[in-house]
Amino acid sequence: MDAQIIWTILCGLAILVGAAGVIVPVLPGSLLIATSLLAWALAIGEPVGWVVFGVGVVFVGAGMASSAVLTGRVMKERKIPGRSLIVALVVGVIGFFIVPFVGLLLGFAVGLFLSELQRHKAFKPALSSSVAALKATGLGMLAEFGFASLAAGTWGVGVLVYFLGR
Repeated sequence: MDAQIIWTILCGLAILVGAAGVIVPVLPGSLLIATSLLAWALAIGEPVGWVVFGVGVVFVGAGMASSAVLTGRVMKERKIPGRSLIVALVVGVIGFFIVPFVGLLLGFAVGLFLSELQRHKAFKPALSSSVAALKATGLGMLAEFGFASLAAGTWGVGVLVYFLGR
């Protein structure tokens, strides 16, 4: 089998893991996609690879930026400290090992709520800020996933152009 085909398969698998990692924070996400695009461009050594890398990295960067802006804006408006998100991530990771996959999301939500409850000292404001933070995080992940999908699609088109043009 040709080395370029092997690299294409490996990079494709890494891009899939990266796209899943945007949704499941335990896995690597957008940076893995960008790295895979670079590896593919280096492996094939043709202009189409570099064009795909350039366009894909723009999509990855836009996704990461939009996720940060969408999430950060709500967090700032609601005055939710970064500490609450760190607690949520830690409890989410612990939950992932207790109840695989579902525990990650459940643990994140519980950790966020408990941190906000400790901060607000009242149930309703803690619940309100936790729900707002969860919505913002979900919206940010959705935006980043959309851009990650565009980067993956760009790679797919590049693969077709490269291998059909040989």
